[in-house]
Amino acid sequence: MDSILEALERTDSLDGLQRATEELRNLLGVDHVIYHWVDSTGEQYGCGTYSEAWKERYIAQGYLRVDPVVIGCYQRFHPVDWKRLDWASKAARAFMADALEYGVGNQGLSVPLRGPNGQFALFTVNHSCSDAEWADFTTTHRRELILIAHFLNDKALELEPDRTPETHQPLSPREVDAMTLLAAGHSRAQVADRLQISEHTLRVYIESARFKLGAMNTTHAVARALSRGLIVV
Repeated sequence: MDSILEALERTDSLDGLQRATEELRNLLGVDHVIYHWVDSTGEQYGCGTYSEAWKERYIAQGYLRVDPVVIGCYQRFHPVDWKRLDWASKAARAFMADALEYGVGNQGLSVPLRGPNGQFALFTVNHSCSDAEWADFTTTHRRELILIAHFLNDKALELEPDRTPETHQPLSPREVDAMTLLAAGHSRAQVADRLQISEHTLRVYIESARFKLGAMNTTHAVARALSRGLIVV
């Protein structure tokens, strides 16, 4: 995973994003890894391991209008297991039946992502397995999937044409310490203990760092701090 993140950080092309999805699929042992985003001008881009036949079918059938994953994730900010989405309509069930015919797995986890200028993206991991197997997989890999999703999104935003560079506020030494320990996998209680501060004070540092990094949550803040070289684990 570290080597994939490092390669992703160095890439300066969309081909690098494609390679990252293929390497992630192989590393995780799943059927598919997909990243799809809409930039600030409304242009759509995608990379991932779905077959060309399914991509062409999806576009030809106008499935974007009925896809429960896109519709459901656009209304959410946290990772979404496909089983929690609304598949009740006839159109949704027909869409899934068609997807299965084209090699899309029956299980999925999608991470909604947003940029500062109206960009919207989805990072998805997809596989064919039982509910119990999928629950084990998502429990084991949830944190790193969120991390890689934000890495991909940050890189995609960097690659947008005519992108206006963002200005970054420096993190304070205490904010760096807090982000570094969280990135290393410590709980908030452990971080507070290591820094010899209260959890309330730690929360202030985390929220301040999150604001400076323009992050949606703590995991996103850690990902951005890592990708920008502000912390080293």
